Parts: sequence; C-alpha cells; structure tokens
Amino acid sequence: MIPRLLATWDALSVTPVLWLTFTLMAYIAALWLYRRCDSNPLLLPVLTAVIVVVGALLLTGTPYPVYEQGTELLIFFIGPATVALAVPLYGQLPQLKRMWKPVCVALLAGSVTAIVSSVGIAWVLGASLETMLSLAPKSATTPIAMEVTRVVGGLPSFATVAVAITGISGAIMTSWLLALVGIKDPVVKGFTLGLTAHAIGTARAFQFGERAGASSALAMSLNGILTAILVPILLALAGLFHFG
Repeated sequence: MIPRLLATWDALSVTPVLWLTFTLMAYIAALWLYRRCDSNPLLLPVLTAVIVVVGALLLTGTPYPVYEQGTELLIFFIGPATVALAVPLYGQLPQLKRMWKPVCVALLAGSVTAIVSSVGIAWVLGASLETMLSLAPKSATTPIAMEVTRVVGGLPSFATVAVAITGISGAIMTSWLLALVGIKDPVVKGFTLGLTAHAIGTARAFQFGERAGASSALAMSLNGILTAILVPILLALAGLFHFG
C-alpha cells in the first residue's frame, strides 16, 4: 500500500496541477486566516502562504525547479495583474496630477535610498558582487526586478527572493511606522506602501481605501520604471557595472 502511495505521489508531484492547486489553496486559507484575525499585518496572506508552501516542499523533498514548472501559470499572471492596477489609478488621476511635485521628490528620494542602502549594506557585510547586483532592484516589483538583475549580471532567482522579503517586511512595518509619526492621509500611506513594498504593499494599501490603493499603484509603477533606469547608472558610478 505504502509503495503505491509513494508511486502515486511521485507521479503527481511532477504535474502542474498538484502544486498549482496547492499554492492557490494555501493562499485562500491564508487569506481566510488574515481576515479572521482583523487583518493583522503579521498574518499577511503572502507570508503565511509562503511558509506553508515552503514547508510542503521541504517535507516532500520536492526540488524548486519542479515547483516552478508547476506554477508557471501564476508567474505568467504577475504581469497582467500588475497592469490591471491601472484601473483604480485612472479613477484617481485628476487628484494625483495636482500632487506631481511632492510625488516626484518622494519617488526620487525613495528609489535612490532603496538602491544605495541595499547595495551599501551588502558591501559592508562582505557580500559578493553577484549578491549586490541582485539586491539593487529589490524595491521594484518582481517582473521589473528580475529583468534589471539579468541586465546588470545578477541572479534573477535571488532577486525574486529579495523582492518578496522586501514586500512582506515593508507591508508589515510601514503601517506601524506611519502610525508612529502620526500620518493618516490615505494618499500618503498608499504612496509609501507602494514605494517601499511594491505589489504586496499595494494589496495592503487597498485595505485603506481606493485612494490609498491608487496612490500605491502609482508609486509602485513609477518606482519600477525609475529603478530600471537608476540601477545601471548608480552601479556604474560605483564601479560595479559597465555598460556594453
């Protein structure tokens, strides 16, 4: 009986259906738990679902390439889901246009700080060149960060992990830090979440209302574009990357 079960598991584990279904179910369960606990930031669905999925992979001894192959459909939908954030953004466009000056200043300051601090801290701690190159675009959303990392010679898979950690930690800490300094404006809260925690922060921002979600989507989009431009330039100035 046990050998048959093991044989069945081995057959299922290499099919896309198993890990795709398991990932979706893990996220649905994590979302249910998150809502039951009054949206506690420590129980972000992304974080909880990741822990469950990683635990299942370790428990079953499933290599990551097998899981990646089984969840290619979810990876494909990252791009369309990001583009779909333009819908609420368009609804708040007139108000956001009136704020273009502070938006530009905050965007430039946040983007430069994210790139310089990540590379600088990695350098101080003795990280390899490949690691520093992979960490540079960590505050951009996943599709952009992976492509930028590939261009500058880093590891896209490492960058993906860095992006996820940045998004989760940013979504958890940003709300508390904003409350600590007394910021209640939904537009400011949303923009900060999108700038520091990209898509995961944007999902969190929509809980504060459509205005917060729209400003977060704007910050995430603009920061992604600016990061793609600034990372090669700043790395070149630091002597870590050479054009051509």
